[in-house]
Amino acid sequence: MTTIGRPREFDRDAALKAAMLVFWRKGFLATSMNDLCDAMGIRSPSLYAAFGSKEDLYRAAMENYVETIVPLVWGPLADGPTARAGVEGFLLAAVKLLPECGAVPGGCMATLAALGEDMPGTIPDIVRSGRVQCLEMLRTRLNGAVATGELPASTGVERWSRFYLGVYQGMAVQARDGATSADLKGIAETAMDAWPGQGR
Repeated sequence: MTTIGRPREFDRDAALKAAMLVFWRKGFLATSMNDLCDAMGIRSPSLYAAFGSKEDLYRAAMENYVETIVPLVWGPLADGPTARAGVEGFLLAAVKLLPECGAVPGGCMATLAALGEDMPGTIPDIVRSGRVQCLEMLRTRLNGAVATGELPASTGVERWSRFYLGVYQGMAVQARDGATSADLKGIAETAMDAWPGQGR
């Protein structure tokens, strides 16, 4: 006789998305297990059975953020026909996606995470790794622009990569503090006015 297993009482993907939004809005330390259970619509035994510890759930939520949200902002960086168009595209995507919209918190979960928080275990390394990957994406695109002649060989790729990452990170912080899309667009346009090789 075949034994049919008990079906799950919740949608794991939907629960993980709900947890991501709570962590994104409140941070790791300020988020309680009650906050998570309420948002996910499950009880703590089900949460622990499905995701393990709070730290494990945060790690899964951050991975979900990287898989689902990050490409919406950073995808245009690689897709632009030129490096300049790519950088402008990712900043303009940030203009649209960083402000708070309904249930979606303002800012960037990866940028705002672990700043000033005493995070347990490997979480600080995971968050830091995500930010380093963003920096590497900018380096790759700008190095490619130097290789193709779009940018002068004298371009300080490291400096400019960190500059544009810093612009994005600043936009994320300001969005969390209530900056509008119009406010952020002004920042993006000013950053593009500084594009290297324009004789400024």
